[in-house]
Amino acid sequence: LSYFNYNEPIKPQFKGIDVVVQLGPSTEEMIDAASETGVKFWQLQSVGFEHFNLEYIKSKGIPVSNCPGIFSSVALAQTAMMFILMLAHKYNEAQEDIRKSAIGKIKGYDLVGRTLGLVGFGASAQELARRAKPFGMIIKAIDVRPIEQEILDLIEPDFLGTPEDLDQLCADCDYLSLHLHLNKKTEKIINAHRISLMKPDACLINIARGGLVDQEALFKALLTDKIGGAGLDVFDKEPIDPSLEVLALPNVFALPHTAGGTDGTARNRAICAATNCDRIAEGLDPLYRIDL
Repeated sequence: LSYFNYNEPIKPQFKGIDVVVQLGPSTEEMIDAASETGVKFWQLQSVGFEHFNLEYIKSKGIPVSNCPGIFSSVALAQTAMMFILMLAHKYNEAQEDIRKSAIGKIKGYDLVGRTLGLVGFGASAQELARRAKPFGMIIKAIDVRPIEQEILDLIEPDFLGTPEDLDQLCADCDYLSLHLHLNKKTEKIINAHRISLMKPDACLINIARGGLVDQEALFKALLTDKIGGAGLDVFDKEPIDPSLEVLALPNVFALPHTAGGTDGTARNRAICAATNCDRIAEGLDPLYRIDL
């Protein structure tokens, strides 16, 4: 076991290495060194890989896997549910009233009968649906792929559609939560048009990727009271500028890309990496490959 030092020469650090477990950034020079020294496998410790040069490592013939959403889904769902509850109970405004010694002025919203729209119905969205259902929320979701019947039987969403239903989902929901990978098809999928379809008191939740949203259009809608609020863990450009006017709004809740950062996620991803290391040692194919 050895740890990569970004301040030292690259190629010598890959000699004798069979598996790379990536926590920090990588470069083409690092991938070149891995290829030249015979690295057998590259393990990403994240769900998303939009900042990783997948095509380049594929050209070098090195198998690569990520840690799919099942390993961080609980943490992401917890954060999304927290955002929904904080928005429903106007947490920021309530905190301001505490500072003013005001009592009983805030009027929140019941979640019973309100619609949660899920854009993508993978692991984190399913975990969020499981948490929102007991609050009496109506669950509507869309996904590009068929969902297993056993999952549908367990969660019983009130509606499950396809990407063609996205505009209607935006118009119907009280809370719209994003659960997609970022790629060329999903970039700015929540654009100015779709934001304009949302109810004036509807809220956007994004614990997935900042690039899924037209950030300028979202911020404009929030600053002009066109939508009800937002819970945002991710932004188009990170780290986010803390001086942005939108971050001071009482109906905006922001985190610095920490929704998935729990002890459970770290443990799950470590187990994923260890399992794949064992499989490589045993001459087996690694799980969760993204290079195929």
